[in-house]
This record gives sequence, C-alpha cells and structure tokens, in this order.
Amino acid sequence: MIIMKQFTLAISAIALGMGSVASAQAETDKAAVLDTYANIAAAKYTDSLITAQRLQSAVDALIAEPSAEALQAAKEAWLAARVPYQQTEVYRFGNPIVDDWEGKVNAWPLDEGLIDYVDASYGGPSDENDLAVLNVVANSAFTLSGAKVDASQITPALLEDTLQEADGIEANVATGYHAIEFLLWGQDLNGHGPGAGNRPWTDYAAADACTGGNCDRRAEYLKAATDLLVTDLEWMAAQWAEDGAARTELAKDEDAGISAILTGMGSLSYGEQAGERMRLGLMLNDPEEEHDCFSDNTHNSHFYDGMGIQNVYLGAYVRIDGSLISGPSLSDLTVAADPALDAEMQDKLSTTMMALGRIKTAAEAGFSYDQMLERGNEAGEALIMGGVDGLIDQTRSIERVVAALGVESISFEGSDSLDNPGAVFQ
Repeated sequence: MIIMKQFTLAISAIALGMGSVASAQAETDKAAVLDTYANIAAAKYTDSLITAQRLQSAVDALIAEPSAEALQAAKEAWLAARVPYQQTEVYRFGNPIVDDWEGKVNAWPLDEGLIDYVDASYGGPSDENDLAVLNVVANSAFTLSGAKVDASQITPALLEDTLQEADGIEANVATGYHAIEFLLWGQDLNGHGPGAGNRPWTDYAAADACTGGNCDRRAEYLKAATDLLVTDLEWMAAQWAEDGAARTELAKDEDAGISAILTGMGSLSYGEQAGERMRLGLMLNDPEEEHDCFSDNTHNSHFYDGMGIQNVYLGAYVRIDGSLISGPSLSDLTVAADPALDAEMQDKLSTTMMALGRIKTAAEAGFSYDQMLERGNEAGEALIMGGVDGLIDQTRSIERVVAALGVESISFEGSDSLDNPGAVFQ
C-alpha cells in the first residue's frame, strides 16, 4: 500500500507541474534538465544506500540472534531495498560509470551452487561453468584457475576480488542483491508452482541446531555480501553528489548528456527489460529467467524498472521519505520541440506502467510470475506480453523524441528474443 501510494503521489505531483506547461514552451535550458537528472540520480542512489543500510542492520540482527522472525525481517528489508534501486537502472547504458559498476550489485542470473548448497536436481559442474557447485560456504579452501585459494575467512575482498565472475564466467555471481537474496530465501524449487525459496532460519542457527551445515560460514558470507553492497552503494551515491565524477562527466557536453538520458531510457525499455528480462523468459518458459527468482519478487522489479524510465522522462522522483525531487525535464524539452510528441510519450509511459501494474497486482493476488511463465498459461502470457508490448511501443516513441530533439543517432541495446528469436533456441 505504501509503495502504490508513493507512485500515486509522484503522478499527482507531476500532473500539478504540467499545469504550468505554457512556461515550458520557451527554450528549456539543457543544463537544467541535466541537473534534474543528476539530482534524481543522487536521490535514488542515496535511497538505495539507506535501504541497504537497513538491510545490513537486519542481517546483523539475524546473525546475532537467529530466529524465524529475524530471517523474515531481513527478507522484508531486502524487498524494501529493491524499490529505490530498481528505479536507478535507467542510469545504465548511457552512463559508463554506472554500467561498469552495475554488475557488482545487480548481476543475474547466477549459478547459486557457487555460493552454498543446492538441491541434487541442480546438477553438477558443466562445460559452461566448472564452478557451478563450488559451494564456498562449505569449503574453506579450493582451487581456482589452477591456484589454491584460502577461503578460511569469507570477506568482502574474497567475494569481490576472487569469486565475482570467477574464471571470467558471468554466471559466477558472488556479490550484490541476488547473492544476498539466495542466502536469505534459498533456491525456489517450486518450478511453475506458487511459492518462493524456503530457506529455514536454522541455516543460521548455532552448531547444535544448524541445518544445511556450515551455519557460521553462511553467516560470514551473508554479512560480507551485505557489507560490500553498502560500500558499493556509498561509492555510487558519491559519484552523483555535487562535484561527483558522474555528475561532472554529464555536465561536460550538454548534447551528450541528453543523449545519455535517452540511451538509458531506450536500452532499458527495449533490449534489457522487454527482451532479456521478460520476452526471453516467456519464450523459454523458464522460471530461472526471473530477475528476482529466489524471492518471487520479479513483478516488483519489472514495475520499478518501468517507473524509473517514467520518472527520468518527467523529471520527478518520490523519495522513500515521501519528498519529491523534481525540476526541468526531458519532457519539457520535448514539449518545446513537439507538444504532440510529448503527449504521446507520456501516454505510452502511462500505458506501460498500467501493464506492469497489472502484472504486479496479479502476482500480489497469488498468481506468481513463475506461474505466468508456464507454457500454455494464456492468462500469464497475456499479462507478460502486455508489459513487453508496452515497453516496445514506448521505445518507438523514445526514438521519435531522439529525432525531434536533434540528438545524434543512438543505438539502443537489443535482444535476440526480440530481434532474432530463432537464435534463442540455437
């Protein structure tokens, strides 16, 4: 309820601002638009940091006194932390400083057997990944790329410098939100049935009550991953602060800065979200192709990704404390160039948010995203494709905005699932 209230507040605030649209008909200052964009980035990453620090406190409490209640509190803190973070993803693609960093905190999918125990159905090492079932939690020493690794202490440095993308394999995700998610929920073994992962709290219990083995090392891993997430978000929030590197880079060239905004919008909307995160999973009918697959939170990830695109275009973001960050926006620039196109763009964004909202509402009512992905589930396919179609359609309008603003030609991220479907099954 709180989340939806924030969304409503944001739309209401934006609608009030549109009452003075006549003033936006004048030449809008591109520098002011970039300043709003940077201010919203700073607010989003700061909110992501604050919620990650709350997650850190919940994890510390779980480790200090394991219980079912403490594990649930940590899960709820993780879910809350995803809300502002997912809205930052629109800053990828157009901002190299974000793209180069993002894999540390939000890489997926992951071979979770690298981290901890998995069900026998998971299988073993594969030709693609010899480390798929390394299980660092259970092994205080192992060989990696021919060298012996001392993992007697599980530290942020071990995760970041040794395990993350070990052997150059992207599926070896050892850090970030999804490693933490797996350590809190465990595997989701329900297939296309309802239900998320069901890790028992006793996986963190004292030795005499410990399940899953190695509870002390599992706690070490969870703490190291959570502490590293906080450190990484501290760094990124600083990049968007006054005189931060990301903000400074954005201000060097106003036209390049506007291009960065549009590149982020179009690439997230089309190739990343419509393609890799939604259409691909539906084509494969694979619940492992969920963005938040352990927690069954994918409906929210999709929704807040979409919201991130919308609030960057409109230049308005509602913070976790309810305050509004807003200012001159890409919408204002588009109004000055082509008022009808701005109306079209806003309408497309709203249509997409309604489609993503229907997925979110259905999942919260008990029709999980896992179930939607099942082959032959027509209702699920219709819901997911509603989101996919909305995202593709709004990307076409983003392309028209690029042309209307006279921005240099931009290449948006693509996806075989949209551009070459036959390649998906090769």
